[in-house]
Amino acid sequence: MASICTRLAVRVAARNNVTYTPVRFCKMMNDPLEHATGIEKRELLAKAAGNDNPFDMKVFKRGAGSKDQPNLIPSAFDARIVGCICEEDQTYVQWMWLQKGQPKRCECGHWFKLVEKAPV
Repeated sequence: MASICTRLAVRVAARNNVTYTPVRFCKMMNDPLEHATGIEKRELLAKAAGNDNPFDMKVFKRGAGSKDQPNLIPSAFDARIVGCICEEDQTYVQWMWLQKGQPKRCECGHWFKLVEKAPV
């Protein structure tokens, strides 16, 4: 938890004299997990459990990708858009839609298949 401490001077005024009394207020900030709701809370809980990629948004290294052993792409939906960088120094991404149960071949010859994954 983060601590925010501020130092304030409270002015106490009397008739002829003015004194300043230092007062210290310390407030503890609540954990962001306590304030989060919905999908943000599920993401924070997954990250706290050790899953740093709960939505599978990081780049996958492409494997052999043959028709018998395609690259497996996890998804909680029936379809997902996938980008393939066919050559190492290529300056664009070849995008394609994957449908559940139907392996698909990229223009470079690598095969991809959608695999069911439980939603976060």
